[in-house]
Amino acid sequence: MSMQVTFNVQPSRVRRILLQPLGLVERDVRRRVRRVETAARRMAPGSMGQGQRIKGRVERGPEGYRGVVTSTHPASIYVIKGTRPHVIRPRRAKALRFRVGGRTVFARVVNHPGTKPNDFLSKALREAV
Repeated sequence: MSMQVTFNVQPSRVRRILLQPLGLVERDVRRRVRRVETAARRMAPGSMGQGQRIKGRVERGPEGYRGVVTSTHPASIYVIKGTRPHVIRPRRAKALRFRVGGRTVFARVVNHPGTKPNDFLSKALREAV
């Protein structure tokens, strides 16, 4: 004795179910975005990772959902891409003031050695996935 079950899959209905707002796919993308956002905040240097400087969001487009994590800190581009050695001069004062080893230092000019790139957003994406 044998039994047979037949069913038809309607791709348009499956797509509609998967891509409905707050459906399986959107919830999964939101969860992944939160993980990347949390990792990026942890990996960002100094005050960059605090507050609302790093934000994640989910967008829906013609191809489906996608997650976007953005850093809005003005120095983000310099941290991610690094900088070459450069001279820093005061703009509105006669001298620069900063702290080194707990001491306050004043200088008319500083020869900054540059910084190595720190692509913390890409690192966060790789770690969270």
